[in-house]
Amino acid sequence: MIHPLFWLGLSILLVAASLTAVLVAAIPAVQELARAARSAEKFFDTLSRELPPTLKAIRNTSLEITDLTDDVSEGVKSAGQVVKQVDQSLNSAKKQAQNIQVSTRSLVVGVKAAWKTFTRQKPARRNPERLSIPDKPELTLPERELLSSENRRIVDR
Repeated sequence: MIHPLFWLGLSILLVAASLTAVLVAAIPAVQELARAARSAEKFFDTLSRELPPTLKAIRNTSLEITDLTDDVSEGVKSAGQVVKQVDQSLNSAKKQAQNIQVSTRSLVVGVKAAWKTFTRQKPARRNPERLSIPDKPELTLPERELLSSENRRIVDR
């Protein structure tokens, strides 16, 4: 009987020794876990203090960027309108310059024609024979109608 009790006692002793060895080996690991838990707690405290103001600052920055984008869009639209107005002004100035150029040419041509008219020598007298109407036979009514219809056809083409 001693024999089984001996083995039972020996087994209990070995189990106790093994548990003691595992506990001794686990103590440093548990201490490291405690240290990591304290670090994580500090980290989470820092996050809870720092994250809301940072998120608020990011939100404010986003709103400011949106406002600036709207301002820039309005500025671009205004610049586009100014460019259109300048373009219209340039077009009207160009048309006015062309009108002035035409008027100036007309004036110069008129002055030249007037100068030529005033400076040319007048003929002494006109020849009365030159003024007479040449004798042409008068057209009959059917000839006149034929002529006028031909003229109309030429104009219609």
